[in-house]
Amino acid sequence: MSTFLFDKIIFGPVNSRRLGVSLGINLLPTTVKVCSFNCIYCECGWNGSNKSHEKLPTRAEVARTLEAKLQEMILANKLPDVITFAGNGEPTLHPEFAEIIDDTIELRNRFCPKAKVAVLSNATRIDRDKVFNALLKVDQNILKLDTASDSIANVLNQPTQAYSVAQKVEELKRFKGKFILQTLFIQGDYNGTTIDNSTAEEVDKWLKIVDLLKPSEVMVYTISRDTPAEGLRKVSTKRLNEIAQLVENLGVAVSVSS
Repeated sequence: MSTFLFDKIIFGPVNSRRLGVSLGINLLPTTVKVCSFNCIYCECGWNGSNKSHEKLPTRAEVARTLEAKLQEMILANKLPDVITFAGNGEPTLHPEFAEIIDDTIELRNRFCPKAKVAVLSNATRIDRDKVFNALLKVDQNILKLDTASDSIANVLNQPTQAYSVAQKVEELKRFKGKFILQTLFIQGDYNGTTIDNSTAEEVDKWLKIVDLLKPSEVMVYTISRDTPAEGLRKVSTKRLNEIAQLVENLGVAVSVSS
């Protein structure tokens, strides 16, 4: 199915389902997706095979381009609600991620102090102190955990390196609740395997993790765009709302996007 890549370092602003008027920052190449996951539902498609040869934007390029865009938005009297690190893969893979976060916060404070800084991450690099400490500085530290089951994660997220949900939970504990947990619920079939992380059994296991971690918020959502793999289906709004109610019952704030 049709997917897309962001062709600029700074993109948007776009109206995000979850974040409002979002100005995006892409720290990855503009011609290929580079990620530590290869999710079968990713709107950017599959990972590129020649990612080691692709150029990443430099710290200076990101700062210069962001400053120019914010100045342009000031002149248009249209400032962002949030500056969001997303783009063509996993932003924390950039070797200067921590330094770029510092630059972005400084530019935000100078040009649009009411805007939030958000990072959308799959949490695969939160074991690295520089990444961990940088994420603690942002307003919306949004970390992905789609399932409590390794078997589902291996099919749904297809990690490019060894991945354990139990180990990831231990790493997430270090944030002491200072993060937003993001979970995509999905149904379908992939390569002969049935996938459904919205069943009562799977949701119950996932809720135990939510209760343990007590994040500041949980974002519950499902696919809304084309996916690289065929045979995938949205989870109904009714089911998403049922899951959200179970999260609320734990005393955790929750939002739903369907």
